Amino acid sequence: MSKIRIEKDSMGEVSVPIDALYGAQTQRAVNNFAISGQNMPSVFISALITLKLAAAQANEKLECLSAAKASAIVDACRTLLESDDFMVHFPVDVFQTGSGTSSNMNANEVIARLATQQSGINIDPNDDVNFGQSSNDVIPSTIHISAALALNNTLLPALDHLLATLKEKAGTLGHYCKTGRTHLMDAMPVRLDQTVMAWHNQIEKNKQNLRKLQPNIQALAQGGTAVGTGINAHPEFAVTFTAMLSEITGLEFTPADNFFAAIGSQDTAVSLSGQLKTTAVSIMKIANDLRWMNSGPLAGLGEIALEALQPGSSIMPGKVNPVIPEAAAMVSAQVIGNDAAITIGGQSGNFELNVMLPMIANNLLQSISLLANTATSLADKSIASFVVNEDNITVALYKNPILVTALNPIIGYAKAAEIAKKAYAQKRSVVDVAEELSELSREELTVLLDPKKLTSGGI
Repeated sequence: MSKIRIEKDSMGEVSVPIDALYGAQTQRAVNNFAISGQNMPSVFISALITLKLAAAQANEKLECLSAAKASAIVDACRTLLESDDFMVHFPVDVFQTGSGTSSNMNANEVIARLATQQSGINIDPNDDVNFGQSSNDVIPSTIHISAALALNNTLLPALDHLLATLKEKAGTLGHYCKTGRTHLMDAMPVRLDQTVMAWHNQIEKNKQNLRKLQPNIQALAQGGTAVGTGINAHPEFAVTFTAMLSEITGLEFTPADNFFAAIGSQDTAVSLSGQLKTTAVSIMKIANDLRWMNSGPLAGLGEIALEALQPGSSIMPGKVNPVIPEAAAMVSAQVIGNDAAITIGGQSGNFELNVMLPMIANNLLQSISLLANTATSLADKSIASFVVNEDNITVALYKNPILVTALNPIIGYAKAAEIAKKAYAQKRSVVDVAEELSELSREELTVLLDPKKLTSGGI
């Protein structure tokens, strides 16, 4: 048997591993919530520790904690944040009490015990580390802090990288024309740079919409304590705390304009998740376009060749698959699923508290992380490195009977349809058939049906 010590809380005695920094309430949560084996994300726990650090600094400034106690708490928080293995002290399952009280007390207990060990001063988890706070404002605030940091530090830079890669790639593709497709059927021609810049526009719009959400994400419930009234917190705690937190993180955090709404609802998290879902939808569109264009190499479209990254089959030698776009599509599906769960979670705000906070935090942070990693992989291992199969796109382009659309204003829709059908049936070029069935000269037809000229109507 592993060695244990006995800890006490308001409900009695609990056996805790002897070397654990956490205490009785954390152990109760470990015992009660053996559900998924999945702990809260490390970025969430890091943000929670940072919150406790800023709270201690604020409480010292407001003379709610002695300088010695505040210093002990701050030092303990910094020790944890600088440690490579701080997560060993945070074993609580994602699927726990809906307020996240278990995670809040896990942090309080770990910080208090470490602070006591390092300083020799008795630091209490509730009375000192949690002073002026409640799980009900700590956990919603930590959701916002962790999401804001992950968005600013990982996802937005990854989207910027994807945008730069798309723009650079488009700059090399302007001379390639290919058959456009609507309903997966041949349509009027497009240039490859137009296709890639359409993807660029999708990602740019997503980035802009995510940036618009940043001020709301950086508005915090901290200071509302249990129900939004701010009971047991200093009247200036919220303002002082967000100032301290802003200095620590480099992001501008502010108190929420209504603590009741910030604690009782998760509307901002739902909004952010919705925009993450939209970003996932855009990435899935790009991934699927790449897969279709790469299909073949002989029996598919074969318009481009994606970088060969690994063998594609355990039985078919030489097969290579579009693995990065496939991974991106799966990520997109996961983010869409995460959003569905977050949407349901957001509906679970009952009166003064939402009770699905840990799940919302976990899904939101997973979506941000997945999208950031996927944007980078898609940029580096698909967009930047694909090559164009010019022969394939040219052959298909000039046989495309839909080119006859350009003649509509001159010879009319009915005559153009007749030409298109005959060209398709006889597998002949539109120029040849139009020369037979219209009064236009070959020179005129060559100019009118020039594929590249037909792409100039777009941007």
